[in-house]
Amino acid sequence: MILLLFKGKLCHICSMVRVLQLIVFLSLTTLIVAQEDSFLTPQNKAYIYHTVRKSPILENNIGRYIVYTGKEITLPNGEINYDSTEQVIINEPSLLRIYSSEIRKAPKGILAELSNKVALWELNKVLKAQRSKDLKKEGLEDEYEEFELYLIKELPEQAIKNRENGLKVHPKILKLNNPMLTFNDKAAMLEGFASWTDQQKMQVITAYNSAINKWVEKRSFELFKKLGGTAEMYHNVLTAAGDGSNTSGMFEEREKDERGRYNKGLPKAVGLFPYDPYIGRKPNSKKNKDEILPMGYTIHTFDTPGNGKKTNMHFDVWGYNSEKQTTVVIEKGGKYYPLFGSAENRFLSPDSTFGKGVTYYTLIKRVRKDMADLEDKISGRKGLDHWIEYHEERKQDKLLEIDKTEKELNDIRYSTITTNDKKYTTDSQRKKRKKRQEKVVLCYSQLAAIKKKIRELKEEKEEILTKKQALARRLQQMYDLVGEKWVPFKVSGGFYTYEDSAKFDILTQEFTFPPSNKKETFQVKLLAIPISHLSSQYDEVMLHMNITDAKPLYTAQVQLELNDVFDSDGIDLETDLLSSSDSIAVKEFFEALQEKKMYFNIIARGNGIGELENGDIKKKKEPETLDQYPGSSDDERRTAREDSVFKSLRTTTVTIFINRCTTLEINSFTDPVKSNFTPPSSDLAEMMDKYQLTHNEMLSAYRTFKTLQKLKRELNVMAGKYLDRPTAKDVIDRLNETITDSRISVGKTSFKYEEFKEGL
Repeated sequence: MILLLFKGKLCHICSMVRVLQLIVFLSLTTLIVAQEDSFLTPQNKAYIYHTVRKSPILENNIGRYIVYTGKEITLPNGEINYDSTEQVIINEPSLLRIYSSEIRKAPKGILAELSNKVALWELNKVLKAQRSKDLKKEGLEDEYEEFELYLIKELPEQAIKNRENGLKVHPKILKLNNPMLTFNDKAAMLEGFASWTDQQKMQVITAYNSAINKWVEKRSFELFKKLGGTAEMYHNVLTAAGDGSNTSGMFEEREKDERGRYNKGLPKAVGLFPYDPYIGRKPNSKKNKDEILPMGYTIHTFDTPGNGKKTNMHFDVWGYNSEKQTTVVIEKGGKYYPLFGSAENRFLSPDSTFGKGVTYYTLIKRVRKDMADLEDKISGRKGLDHWIEYHEERKQDKLLEIDKTEKELNDIRYSTITTNDKKYTTDSQRKKRKKRQEKVVLCYSQLAAIKKKIRELKEEKEEILTKKQALARRLQQMYDLVGEKWVPFKVSGGFYTYEDSAKFDILTQEFTFPPSNKKETFQVKLLAIPISHLSSQYDEVMLHMNITDAKPLYTAQVQLELNDVFDSDGIDLETDLLSSSDSIAVKEFFEALQEKKMYFNIIARGNGIGELENGDIKKKKEPETLDQYPGSSDDERRTAREDSVFKSLRTTTVTIFINRCTTLEINSFTDPVKSNFTPPSSDLAEMMDKYQLTHNEMLSAYRTFKTLQKLKRELNVMAGKYLDRPTAKDVIDRLNETITDSRISVGKTSFKYEEFKEGL
C-alpha cells in the first residue's frame, strides 16, 4: 500500500475525504487490458516515474496508473533509491507501465504539471548540452536549434551575429543559457555591454523569458496530448517575482542521500522561471543611474474559452518562503479570488489562515496603520491642524493688537493736548508714543515668529501629506493587486465553492470558472511579499500556471455515449455498456463503493427532446415536435432519420464521477420527431397524463431505466470477477440497494426505479 501523507490541514482533509484508495494491485495488470504508451523514450519514462513518486499531488492523482514491476532498490535508510531505479527503467523500459487510457481522465492540471516538469527537465538537458558543447553527442541539436530560433526572434539586433550558416546568438549572450545564474547575475553580465542601451539589455532578458516559455509550452503540450490530455486552449506559463538575488542553492540539480552524498536527483530548474524586468533605480542605491531590476509581482492576462466550456487553471508554486506567505490572485470582472500558500505542504488555498508567515494583507494593515498615524499627526487631538489653527488665532489676535496699538500711536501723534505745563505735556506725549512704538515693534516681532511657526507647521503638514499620498498610492496599488473585497466561498473537505460558482480543489490545486458561452478576460497575479511594507526588496517566488478549456465532468472515470442504440420507439438495450478497456475505471468505482463514508448518489433523467449546444447535448427548454422526419417519400424520410443531426440527438449518456462523493449519472434524449411510445406500466401511463408528460419524455425515461438496469447487471458480473467473494458481496449489495432506491426524473416529477418494472 502506498500511503500519501500531507502536513498540516491538508493531512486533516485527506483523512476526512479520501478521493481514492491509493492501492496499486500488481495483479491488476493481469485482470485488465489497458494501453501502455510506447511514445516515450526510456529516459522520459524513468523521469516521469521519479517525478510522480516524489510529488505528492501527482502521486495522489495518477500514481496508481504508473506501475513499476521491477525490483525495488532502496537506500540504507529504507527509502527508495530513485537514481538507481531510474537506471533500471532506462535499461529495461518494459518494467514501467504507463496507462494513458486512465491518466487521460485525471484533472488536466495534473497532466499539465507532469508535462511541464518533464519539459523543464528536457530544456535543462538541452541547455546543459549546449554549454558543454555536447549537443551532437546527446542528439539534442534540433531541440536547441528550436530554442535558439525563439530566442533570435526576440533579441535586439546587437545580440545577433550573421554567420555562414545563418543568424546566430552573440557568443557572450549564450552565457545566459545557464539556469544557475540569478536575475541579478544576468543583469550584471549585461552591464559589460557598455555601448548597449538599458532598453537593449532588458530586451535580451525578455527574449530569454519568451524563448523559455515558448519552448516549454510547446513541448509540454506535446507531452500533455501524448499522456491523453485534450485541450483546444492551452497556456503554459512560467513566471517569477522578487528581488532577483536568490542563491544558487535554489538551483541545485542534485539531491543528497541520508549520508549527505549527492545523487543525480531531480533538476529543480528554478533558474528557468523568468522574472519580468523593468528599468529603474533602487532606493538608497550607491549607483547613481538606472538599472535593470526585477518586478515584485507579475500579471498575466488570459481569456476564458467560451463555447460552453469551463476554464481550468492549475497552479504549481516553486521557491516557497517559509517566512512570507506566497500569494496568487485571480481577477475577473472586478472580482478577486486570492489563493494563499503554505510552505509546509507547498499548496495554495483560498483560506488566508492556511499558511503561516507575513501575508500581503499583513503589509496592507501596516501601510494603513502608518497612514492612520500620519493622519493622527495632522488631525489628531494635538495634531498639526490643531496647532496651525491655534497659531492662526494667535496671529489674528496679534494683528488686532498691532492695529489697536498703531491706532493709539496715531492718536498720540496727531492729537493736541492743552496744559499749563508745556514741558510736562511734551514729556508725557513722548513717553506714551515711545511705549506704543516699542509695543508695535514687539508685536511685529511676535507676529513674525507666529507666522514662521505657522509656515513650519504647514511645511511639516505638507511633508506628512506627501508621505501619506505616497502610502495611499502604494495602498491602492496593493489593493489593485489583491483586491479589497474577495468573493465569498464555502468549503467542504478541501473543496471550495464560491458564490458565483467558481471552484477551487485543494487536492488538485485547480481553480475553475464555470462554463460560459462568451469569452471573458481575466488576470492571474503572482505577488512576492516585500521585506517590509515600505521596502522595495521582495522575497523570491516562482509559479507554473496552466490554463486550459474543459468540458464539465471531463474527469469522470466512466464516460459512455450511446448513440442511436435503441430501435424506433423501442426501449430494449442489446449493446454491452462496459468493456475490458473500462476495467481500471470500474475497479476504482468498486473501491469507492467500499468506502462506506463516501456518499454514493445516482442521478437518472429522461430528458425527452434534446438539442446540441457547443457540441454537447442537453434538454431542450421549449421543444417543438415534428410529426415525421422531413421528406416526401419513405426513402427520403429514412434518409433524414439517419442524418447526423437527428442521429446525434438520439443519445444516452452514462457517467461515473468519483471525487468527494461517487456519482452515477444517466441521461437519455430523443430527436424532435413525435413518439408513439406508451408506458407498459398502467400507473406510469396514468401519471403521464396527470403531469402532462410527452411521449418523448416517457420514452427517454424508460430508456434511462433500461440503461441503469443493464449497467447494474454488468457491474454485478464484473464485481464477482475483480473482487474476492466477501468484498464483491458488499459492493454488489450497496450498488443494488442504491439503484433500487433511486428515482428517474422526467418533466417536473420523478418515478421510483421499481415502478418502471411493471408491465415489462
